[in-house]
Amino acid sequence: MSLLEAAREVRERAWVPYSKFKVGAAIRGASGAVYRGCNVENVAYPEGTCAEAGAIAAMVAAGETQLIEVAVIADSPTPVPPCGGCRQKLAEFGAGDVPVLLATTDGAETRTTIGELLPGRFDAGHMART
Repeated sequence: MSLLEAAREVRERAWVPYSKFKVGAAIRGASGAVYRGCNVENVAYPEGTCAEAGAIAAMVAAGETQLIEVAVIADSPTPVPPCGGCRQKLAEFGAGDVPVLLATTDGAETRTTIGELLPGRFDAGHMART
């Protein structure tokens, strides 16, 4: 199963009773294992979880901390990018050149990288004292 197929499959399990906007994400860890996440809404909107964050949490729970590929899919007119918070989360666990595939359920695709999604990212180097 491809990374996009994994994202497409988990998207169907999204809990979106309010927005009805299902998103699925799948990431490949450095080991080659695939981790999936879907968005989970809450009536108090800020308390929900994005699909990308769910996939990252699954990866970390499995003991991995490096991702090497990302796929995100939604039923939208154009491929939907991760929100700002998820871009930072992806950057925490993946290098700038990690490929990111953004797709729609109708087959439109955009290919980018974590670095292109989050230029000038904040990282651990900013916290180091010289």
